[in-house]
Amino acid sequence: MASTQAGQVAALIEALADGTVEIVDLTQPLSESTPVIKLPPPFANTPGLSRTEISRYDDRGPAWAWYTLTLGEHVGTHLDAPIHWVTGKDGADVGSIPPTALVGPACVIDKTAETEADPGYLLTVDDLTGWEADHGRIPDGAWVLLRTGWGARAQDEAAFLNVGEHGPQTPGPDVEASRWLAGERAIAGFGTETVGIDAGAAGGFDPPFPLHNFLLGAGRLGLTQLANLERLPPAGALLVVSPLRLVGGTGSPSRVYALVQNPHG
Repeated sequence: MASTQAGQVAALIEALADGTVEIVDLTQPLSESTPVIKLPPPFANTPGLSRTEISRYDDRGPAWAWYTLTLGEHVGTHLDAPIHWVTGKDGADVGSIPPTALVGPACVIDKTAETEADPGYLLTVDDLTGWEADHGRIPDGAWVLLRTGWGARAQDEAAFLNVGEHGPQTPGPDVEASRWLAGERAIAGFGTETVGIDAGAAGGFDPPFPLHNFLLGAGRLGLTQLANLERLPPAGALLVVSPLRLVGGTGSPSRVYALVQNPHG
């Protein structure tokens, strides 16, 4: 068994070296201009990223540069831990999430055309079972990723948040799809290109913010503000999520990438 496992790791190293398998970065750049969710009064809002210089090759530190960072846990490409939501308050914080939950198959559900026609498109159970009809049952420990093309808006805060007269319009799962993801498949988590795992209109659903409610309440994970989902196949990629191991953390900015078979490699 040990020799078989060593052979599999060696084969992966060789595939990465020769380009047969490529690494696709799914992380949006994190900067002071990264869009941040805006909650209406009376709710408190998270800060975005800001930084204060400690030293920069000067009298405060002649050979080094470094900064103090201030940012919310849920800024940019980031992970939602179960304790982020009241239904998961007795669940895992970021620091106690097992690494096995952070690496798993990626199941990419492409609703780009639907979202282009309707920016508030709601993912349904039929969409999920339709994906399974084409690609097989969603594996245990998988990450379900909703591709909508929203990542193209990531550098324009107004377009990205897309707040109109009736609130934000962004895609996400409906109530029954949220319930299905949390209860019908043993997934590790759900990821999206938008600012949050729920649809923009989800505050008015019953229950409000159903994916946060059901998914995090079931001990699963959320992943937001992803990039480059168009570079992944519907099935067959391996997702790797790298949050800070933050004790007590409700979330963490994360570097996220996928290992993908290179069709030209």
